[in-house]
Amino acid sequence: MRTAEIVRKTAETDIAVSIDLDGTGSYEMDTGVGFFDHMLDQLSRHSLIDMKVRCQGDLHIDDHHSVEDTGIALGQALAKALGDKKGIRRYGSCLLPMDDALVRAALDLSGRPYLVWNVDIAAQKIGTFDTELVREFFQAFSTHGGITLHVDALHGFNAHHIVEAAFKAVARALREAVETDPRKSDAIPSTKGAL
Repeated sequence: MRTAEIVRKTAETDIAVSIDLDGTGSYEMDTGVGFFDHMLDQLSRHSLIDMKVRCQGDLHIDDHHSVEDTGIALGQALAKALGDKKGIRRYGSCLLPMDDALVRAALDLSGRPYLVWNVDIAAQKIGTFDTELVREFFQAFSTHGGITLHVDALHGFNAHHIVEAAFKAVARALREAVETDPRKSDAIPSTKGAL
């Protein structure tokens, strides 16, 4: 079973995350940040990874800690569910259009975290959500998930479309990378013999 549960408690957040890599994309999100929940729904639905996320954070300050710490917990859950990564495809990519936006995501479940983020979002807010937190989420997710992640917004002017396309593109790339490779289901996808 490629599943994991993570509980993370700090003075700023109390988070519980569960994932199933072999799911159908079902989701239950409750972070207290409406737009962020909507983006996490997209991450689950388009990766086909079942996700449950509950976060109680210090929203009276702002959304930063809740968004970043959710990224940490989801990254940790992904790494735990992948285990030794035997049999996975490892790499994934997606070129995702959403109306005016076109976003490319490419990733490697290498165990070597690195984020390249070429996403310009002109608007500082989507509703009450700070758009700079999108990068913070993916930084935390890639770091704690051991993911080399490149995200590039090639076109777009609508902030909602750009951000949603980014989440969907990463989701589709993740779906590809975590899938079992039927030609090498018994092998770790590296000449090193370990990831």
